[in-house]
Amino acid sequence: MPLTIDRIPADFGRWDEVLALIMHAFAFMDGVIDPPSSAHLLTPDTLRDKARRETGFVALDGDRIVGCVFAEERADDLYVGKLAVAPDCQGQGIGRRLMRAVEILALDRGKAALELQTRIELTANHAAFARLGFQETGRTALRATHSVRGIRNRASQAARSVAVSAVIVMRGVSASAHPAAGGMLWLKRNTLSGS
Repeated sequence: MPLTIDRIPADFGRWDEVLALIMHAFAFMDGVIDPPSSAHLLTPDTLRDKARRETGFVALDGDRIVGCVFAEERADDLYVGKLAVAPDCQGQGIGRRLMRAVEILALDRGKAALELQTRIELTANHAAFARLGFQETGRTALRATHSVRGIRNRASQAARSVAVSAVIVMRGVSASAHPAAGGMLWLKRNTLSGS
């Protein structure tokens, strides 16, 4: 059965499965990032509430939920969160298709950009988001068990056309120079790419 990307309907009842997917997809972060992922605070009820405030999408392989993403509408953009793909399905373009659904939503709502955060330590995520056209726009510090730092990114239309072969360029404190440092990387990209 072909993979489909569906908007989460109001009467959606599979929150336990979405939670299990997110926890499984984010498990590699345990012991790598500090503080731990906010995914650990999720429950089926908090996910249901999140879907009431935000727009969610699921990727379905037949009846199996293999991916999800949420988008919060803000004044100028959509904030993307909890993008997750089942580990055994990663590398198949599911994350790209979920992000395309969010981009279409942004265009439909007249939003010029998508924004998201990722942790500094998660360099593979930085590269994946760069391939999707995201660029750094800033860094934020987090309070944690240890000293933590963050980064913020934004993708422009011009960068989108080059980003397929680009990597995220860190400004200020280099994550590679501080591999133990934690924090948030802010990324943003223009939605007017037409791709």
